[in-house]
Amino acid sequence: MVRSMKGKHPDYFEAILQLRDVSPEIIDFVDADLLRTGLIITKKVELKNGFDFYCSDNEQTRALGKKLQEKYGGDYKVTATLHCRKDNKELYRVTVLFREAHFRKNDNVEYQGEIYVIKIMIKDIFLQHQKTGKKIHVKFKDMDQIKKI
Repeated sequence: MVRSMKGKHPDYFEAILQLRDVSPEIIDFVDADLLRTGLIITKKVELKNGFDFYCSDNEQTRALGKKLQEKYGGDYKVTATLHCRKDNKELYRVTVLFREAHFRKNDNVEYQGEIYVIKIMIKDIFLQHQKTGKKIHVKFKDMDQIKKI
């Protein structure tokens, strides 16, 4: 559901989508999804290592972050901050952070001195040891410990 910006300040936003260390493919995906869903962006800020999109809807921004994580794998975090109270209701602004993984499914990687193959990247990163076949999983928050080889 696209909310109207009628009666709202032109810079009004409910959520920030933070993209960090992402490829042009991800930017293209986000731009296409924004067009498809009609999510209104009131401001786009380019940073040294990514972009901040100021979005008009909390739920749609969360959904976009989840789609990115499911399609590309990466670190996905959602935080909420109390913005104000209106009519005895607390209103929150949401920040959705997505940081792309620097490896893909079926890549050979090094983790804790051992060689693994990336098998699955959904909620966690599932690795299979190249020699023993033993499978382990690593949280996306720890993906910086995995080195592509």
